[in-house]
Amino acid sequence: MVAAFLVAASIGTALLALPVATEEGVSAGWSTASFTAVSAISVTGLVVVDTSSHWSAFGELTILALIQIGGFGITTMASLLGILMFRRMGLRSRMSTQVELSELDLGSMRSLLGKVALFFVVVETTGFVLLTVATLATTDASVGESAWIGLFHSISAFNNAGFSTYEDNLVGFATDPPVLAILALLVVVGSIGFPVVLDLVRHPTRWAWWSLHTRITVTATAVLLVGGALAIGAFEWTNPDTFGELPVRDRLTNAAFASVTPRTAGFNTFDYGDATQPTLLATIALMLVGGGSGSSAGGIKVTTFALLGFAIWSELRGDRDVTAFGRRIDDRTVRQAVTIALVGVGLAAGGSLLLAALGDLELASVAFETVSALSTVGLSTGITADLPLGGQLALTVLMLLGRLGPVTVGTALML
Repeated sequence: MVAAFLVAASIGTALLALPVATEEGVSAGWSTASFTAVSAISVTGLVVVDTSSHWSAFGELTILALIQIGGFGITTMASLLGILMFRRMGLRSRMSTQVELSELDLGSMRSLLGKVALFFVVVETTGFVLLTVATLATTDASVGESAWIGLFHSISAFNNAGFSTYEDNLVGFATDPPVLAILALLVVVGSIGFPVVLDLVRHPTRWAWWSLHTRITVTATAVLLVGGALAIGAFEWTNPDTFGELPVRDRLTNAAFASVTPRTAGFNTFDYGDATQPTLLATIALMLVGGGSGSSAGGIKVTTFALLGFAIWSELRGDRDVTAFGRRIDDRTVRQAVTIALVGVGLAAGGSLLLAALGDLELASVAFETVSALSTVGLSTGITADLPLGGQLALTVLMLLGRLGPVTVGTALML
């Protein structure tokens, strides 16, 4: 896995460093090309140059290809590693796991890859069509421009990348609820994970038939989305520098969208450099949690966050065992959740300390940037391009760690 991503990032760097990858009169150094390639292959979305004005059509197509390869590779690798763990279990564990995952053919890698590929094609094509129509209806872009905008943002949103062809990301769509709703839906579907989507498609209205993993993911996701929207909406409701002066409908829309994007999508409808300190802290917490297992989202994962919550609740109640929805959670699973969470917090603290030492920046901005890179989110307060070369290299390493760390560490613990 590590070798595959490093090779892909190297090829992407070489392509983006070509003169044909940039606009006429603009050149991309190896550091800029490398940072952008890693950000794309890790589906993060942090940038040191403006995507629309710096990169040519070839450069944007290269970035889009890296996003697609990264998102599909992460999802399939996580699924294949799940198969590896499944095959190394004993007979009793295999039978229970097979029932839990609602998957009758876990041994067929070809079947699994086909399902994941179909999942990507269906969702991204649907998003492409809807976004193209919405762009045509709400902007003065031509049919060809609208189609490219729809394709680019559909793939970027579904893979939770956060790259945009607009200079101000999605600030221009802050008063366009249809476009934001489509993008938010793509982000959520892409962040909950393929196993959950498969379960929901098979049993859309039968809660009792959902696996425990699906129940935990859906419930935790809903709680975080609603809680994040309420918190950010309250903190920014009267802030004229973000969305405090917009009509009530648009303020509600922006608050909800700002709760969705920290799931590691990285889109923004306002400048986070103008946001209040409580909003930055709330967003850091949402970014650290991230999305669902088996998805292209980063973070410690919502299942880890939920298991920690169940463990705390059981301890407060004095229960001997940790339970979730009537099911007992194995002690090893709880220990793994604690380990992953502490490793994530430790890396975030260490990365923040390193960036603070490399540049004279506010602690809140440094922490925000660090967690955004580590959780492969892509949101920024605007300091990415101003960081010294050492700071950008540190972010590059954090993006790779955030992309490969949770899957490889989690698999190692399971094995």
